Amino acid sequence: MIEIGSTLKSAREKIGVSLEEVSQDLNIKELILENIEDGNIGCFKDIFVLKEYLQNYAKYLGLDPDKIINNFNEYLFEYTSKIPVEDIEKEIQNEMKNKEETNEIVSPYTKISNKPRSKKVKFIIIIGIIFIILIIFWSIKQIIINNGQSTTSIAYVN
Repeated sequence: MIEIGSTLKSAREKIGVSLEEVSQDLNIKELILENIEDGNIGCFKDIFVLKEYLQNYAKYLGLDPDKIINNFNEYLFEYTSKIPVEDIEKEIQNEMKNKEETNEIVSPYTKISNKPRSKKVKFIIIIGIIFIILIIFWSIKQIIINNGQSTTSIAYVN
């Protein structure tokens, strides 16, 4: 990555453009451009965004963007292929152990509720349903008793 950064930096200096000008023209922060030129790949969270920056920067400087991206891909391959297979296998085994310990069966089609309902909430819901049923029965009883007749006067009791 340092080689790619130095290639970009020397091309920029060769055409006499400052980092500030490149930053304004490409709408990329100056700090990002500095990190690219210094070869600081660790500063970037997303490799795809970094590739886009490299491609745009190479085009801007008149370099072959495909060549720069190919060099970057080769660098990534060399970097990632240096991880020992044993370390990868250990990480996979650790993940498998963690999954086995939790004993979770998860389907992408089911919604898992993280909060179980407490007894108090269930009790309140049941009381509410009973109250609604009682109101419905009372309403039906009133209709049957009055036989569909409505009262025309209000009686006051002393």
